[in-house]
Amino acid sequence: MKKLETCTKLNKIRAIVVIQMASLCFLVTSCSSVRTYDARLSGYKYPFEVKNFKLKTQNQSLEMSYMDLNQQSKNVVVLLHGKNFAGFYWKRIAQDLMRRGYRVIIPDQIGFGKSSKPKNYQYSFSQLALNTKKLLESLEVKKISIVGHSMGGMLAVIFADNFKNSVNQVILINPIGLEDYGRYVQFKDPSFFYTIELNKTAEKIKEYQKKNYYDGSWKPEYEDLVTPFAKQIDGPDWKLVAWNNALTYGPIFTENIIDKLERTQVPISILLGIRDRTGPGRKWKKEGVNYQLGQYQLMKSRLVKLSDKIHIKNLNDLGHLPHFEDYERFSKSFYLNFPQIKSP
Repeated sequence: MKKLETCTKLNKIRAIVVIQMASLCFLVTSCSSVRTYDARLSGYKYPFEVKNFKLKTQNQSLEMSYMDLNQQSKNVVVLLHGKNFAGFYWKRIAQDLMRRGYRVIIPDQIGFGKSSKPKNYQYSFSQLALNTKKLLESLEVKKISIVGHSMGGMLAVIFADNFKNSVNQVILINPIGLEDYGRYVQFKDPSFFYTIELNKTAEKIKEYQKKNYYDGSWKPEYEDLVTPFAKQIDGPDWKLVAWNNALTYGPIFTENIIDKLERTQVPISILLGIRDRTGPGRKWKKEGVNYQLGQYQLMKSRLVKLSDKIHIKNLNDLGHLPHFEDYERFSKSFYLNFPQIKSP
């Protein structure tokens, strides 16, 4: 009888332990599902190995993170991310470029993604272009094709203008900067943008992209473009991240790429999802300005007049990220610039 009572007590103790362990596992799982990220997205896994280039710039020692794929190929493509993105979102294009025989280099610009977030930095597209050129020199890369999306399109144009002998061709995917924002938009101090950044929430990021990028539609896969940045908001370095986000608005509103497109000596292909309505600064236009920003369906007729080096392909019913909305249709135009090449 005593043995039976002892066994019963032991079973009760075991049951309590099992319940407590299950509760602990639940808590750990729950915590991991709501994890946050620091300024350099530590713990957030990129699709390929990430390396760091140590960069001396503006009296600082910083690190520029990048991915370098299929290094044996002599045909190099550099992919430049947009402002609200980082290098990880190039995964599918990078994989297809490698299959076609290309080496692919994907940097996170200083202030973005896994790269350093300095407390103070004088951001300009020429500075970011120079940083990228130094990275390429460290990798002994002399000639590239360059692809830029969104803000990365502005950077790609300025890189090609500053280092034209290093560039075979430029491909732009829904670039911003195809309008002279300084002509229509009030200049704002970085503190203005800092306040906006500090007031961001995960839901606000999603709603902005849903409205401006996807015409009010949303697919589960779009969440991957929001999650890492949304989880920085509750992270330990959000104020530093927000400040860098604020500083990087400056080049968008103060640097005009129209004149550089007009004088380009490098072939430029522009793919435009014409449902895009991205128009930086539309909420603080100069007094008396009635011009509507971000009307991508009207841009081809203006841009083709700038140079015979520019070729534009309109993609109907697609928005700011045509390579996410309809990859198959996007591919038919994009990969015309990258024919299959023989392996070395």
